[in-house]
Amino acid sequence: MIAYLEGKIKEKGTDKIVVDVNGIGFEVFVSSNSLRNLPEKGEIAGVHTYLHVREDILQIFGFNSLEEKEMFLNLLSVSKIGPKIALSILSALSLDSLRKAIIMGDLEMITAIPGIGKKGAQRLILELKEKLELPDFFENIPEQVNNSAYIEARDALVNLGYSTMEAAKALEGCLNKNNLSAEEMIKFALKKLAKC
Repeated sequence: MIAYLEGKIKEKGTDKIVVDVNGIGFEVFVSSNSLRNLPEKGEIAGVHTYLHVREDILQIFGFNSLEEKEMFLNLLSVSKIGPKIALSILSALSLDSLRKAIIMGDLEMITAIPGIGKKGAQRLILELKEKLELPDFFENIPEQVNNSAYIEARDALVNLGYSTMEAAKALEGCLNKNNLSAEEMIKFALKKLAKC
């Protein structure tokens, strides 16, 4: 098993990199979130890896953090989700947003991810809900109030013309603030979107 690679980034594509480790180039598929956090071409990088073995192919998937790798492995444990779809899921949402969507049973958010239909989203929620731990910022917030306000705020942003993904990314971080109302969450998200 190849668990970690460190070397110079020789190539950087839209969904993969080539890491030169002592003259050997390893093609490593990465999520867009990991890709953004990796150094530029020509610089040294280290990635946690997962080697996917099939009868006809060997593929290496890379992650910027062990937490992302762990989520990838959780996604692979769900029936009918392969490594490419798992990587697509990790590219679409941050780890916190994905964890929150699964724990809250947010079908709309999960089905907005390319390659995930309603049945796949239901399976994902059913099989992973118990495995995932709530992020620390959920612990001190009443879950029912938080969930309904968050969903109301996200739906309002979608009605304003933002995609479900854009709305979720804009709302990231507002749940660690003390029990915000839907209106306060919307204001928080709109300020964040205005800076983009």
